[in-house]
Amino acid sequence: MANKIIIISDRKTQRMVYIFNLILKNILGLQVDFATENDSIEANIPIITYGITSSKTDFFIAADELLFERGIRELDFNFSTYKNLPCFFSTYHPKSIFPFDLFAASFFLVSRYEEYLPFIKDLHGRFDAPQSIAFQKGFLDKPMVNIWAKELAAKLKEHYPDIELKTTQFKFLPTIDIDAAYAFKQKGFWRTAGGYFKDFRDRKWKDIVNRNLVLRGKKTDPFDSFDSIFSFHHKRHLKPIFFVLFANYGTNDKNLPINNRRFQSLVRRLMDYGDVGIHPSFTSNKQPEKVEEEIQNLSKVIHSEIFRSRQHFLMLSFPETYKRIIDLGITEDYTMGFASCPGFRAGIATPFYFYNLEYEMVTHLRIFPFAYMEGTLKDYQKLEPDEALKIIKKLTDTVFSVGGLMISLWHNESLGGQNRWEGWPEIYEQAVDYALEKIDF
Repeated sequence: MANKIIIISDRKTQRMVYIFNLILKNILGLQVDFATENDSIEANIPIITYGITSSKTDFFIAADELLFERGIRELDFNFSTYKNLPCFFSTYHPKSIFPFDLFAASFFLVSRYEEYLPFIKDLHGRFDAPQSIAFQKGFLDKPMVNIWAKELAAKLKEHYPDIELKTTQFKFLPTIDIDAAYAFKQKGFWRTAGGYFKDFRDRKWKDIVNRNLVLRGKKTDPFDSFDSIFSFHHKRHLKPIFFVLFANYGTNDKNLPINNRRFQSLVRRLMDYGDVGIHPSFTSNKQPEKVEEEIQNLSKVIHSEIFRSRQHFLMLSFPETYKRIIDLGITEDYTMGFASCPGFRAGIATPFYFYNLEYEMVTHLRIFPFAYMEGTLKDYQKLEPDEALKIIKKLTDTVFSVGGLMISLWHNESLGGQNRWEGWPEIYEQAVDYALEKIDF
């Protein structure tokens, strides 16, 4: 059986090597080599010829210019469909296996090419879902790179029956952001007094009563869901990743004081039930030096190196955000997703390495895209819990169909199930169990 494939092309670029390795090596499990038509090629090795002009080989994919270029420019798209699926970078060559350049289209999505171009920022300065091609053309809910990879695999198997392709297995990874460990507890005198004042000013009498009960130990803090989180995942042999906001107080950064001993004890306890990553503060986007400080402080508390991150508020600016965390030793990032819409921001449900278009190079930063955030479903899309569960199950089915990695994003606040989050912990449990049922143990 052959697990090697040769790519014949007149030109070989960093972009080509990157995207061919992502699709053919990482997803389909093939060893990839590059050659020209003048090179001596071992017999019986499957070949893909990729280029602008026609090919002598049977397996030819007509190329768009994108992978042969350097730099960033405004692009004109010709959108069409292939097997009732959206496609772009259409090519019109009679000998081409596909009527579009799936490698160029995949590169455009995973490199986040469109986010390097001018765009209208949302309230927090982010590239939001409606700005994306995937949203505008109605395929944000589909991991198109994985889907196109499956179509390519079928064509390869048809032309080369002996080719050995990897069958990727569906996996599930729960992640939990800790923006605020507690709603009322451990805030210190001045923040607690300020909380009472705001509640009184806004006539939030119920919050005043609840704050009193919590501070007197008569009621569980609304955000203190940690025991149930630990128990639930332990019973299912799951290790979530907890992303902890470990920063000084700010307008959009309101976790507990980092020198609070109870907070530090809680953070260390997270390590017993999962893995811990940094949740870089909102402030750090305008004061980049803060990220290094936050990483160092969290690392000291858990006595372990920090190499995972997810940006608070999902703040992500290309390529600056990733350049910053790479320089600080972060090797895994979990920010890739939209706040306002569920789906696949990079068009993929498989981890991939960040390609820096500014430098035209592959980095060592591995990107883990998430499929949905519970706050998206409730706060942006205004869904009731049972409606949200339907969306979650549909996304899970989609990721399962391509053998991808399903990553969910929840918060300890929502898993507390109090006040506005009543009924949501039950949705989380059903969503997790639904995903686990699909895993082939």
